[in-house]
Amino acid sequence: MKIFFDNVNFDSRSGPNSFARKLASEVSLRGHQVQLRPEVPDAQLSFIMSSAKQGPTVQRLDGIYFNTDQDYTTMNVPIKETYRNAECVVFQSRFNEALTKKYFGDHPDGTVIHNGTDLGVIEKISPLQNDTLDKFENVWCCASSWRPHKRLKENIEYFLEAAGTRDCLVVAGGNPDHRIDDQRILYAGDIPWPLLVSLYKRSKYFLHLAWLDHCPNVVVDARAAGCHIICSSSGGTEEIAGEESTVLIEDPWDFSPTRLYHPPAMDFSLARPGLYKSEMDIVLTADSYCNVLERAITLATENGEDLHR
Repeated sequence: MKIFFDNVNFDSRSGPNSFARKLASEVSLRGHQVQLRPEVPDAQLSFIMSSAKQGPTVQRLDGIYFNTDQDYTTMNVPIKETYRNAECVVFQSRFNEALTKKYFGDHPDGTVIHNGTDLGVIEKISPLQNDTLDKFENVWCCASSWRPHKRLKENIEYFLEAAGTRDCLVVAGGNPDHRIDDQRILYAGDIPWPLLVSLYKRSKYFLHLAWLDHCPNVVVDARAAGCHIICSSSGGTEEIAGEESTVLIEDPWDFSPTRLYHPPAMDFSLARPGLYKSEMDIVLTADSYCNVLERAITLATENGEDLHR
């Protein structure tokens, strides 16, 4: 297949673009041709929303807008239009599927495919060697492009409550919105992916207490690197954290519009093991995506669509 990767930037390190780059690499290994321009593609994989429909389309959704501090209805318009026009839709998580259907209605061909990562590349990366980390018994870490609903403050508070006195927490990612003066809290800033994975492989625990997150790639990568995941029950994070994870229980959300950047307080005493099994291998993820893309071509043909518009 000639597959047009629509609305992606392989030079960006954002979550959707990082995943698109991994997926494109794996799809190419199968002999498919990845296009960044719509040069008569056999199928189109539109990330979030379509720039223009160039052929049989699969929409890959990583969330929709529901933040009442934004004009979420208007912001959802192009995403909803793509949703209605796409032959198939891929949801990152069951949570993402339920949320989208609540706001946009059902889609005749929707599939949940969790994000995957390159296990072979991760296996070859060595644990981070660092003199500062050598002073501590256990390393914890967390990583994000920090915004209030990612809950850096809660990550730090949980660490200070649960960790041993000889443990440290490394905070990776840009724009940290909570800083404290504590020698056990280390701020690494925005670091390249291989170094981030090296940090994960040095770490025992990965904290991700974000509220209403969908399918964070950092959790997939950290779990693949061997970290024990500690996450919130809200959103879709638990779906990719593994049964061996620690899940902090929060009240269910009814999908009503809300102030996303004002998450509720957490009770760290309410915890349980993870409930979900999930695959992490980008090889299996790519297989699933290729199957959906082929199905989109079949559906377009059955509907009499001009495949080379």
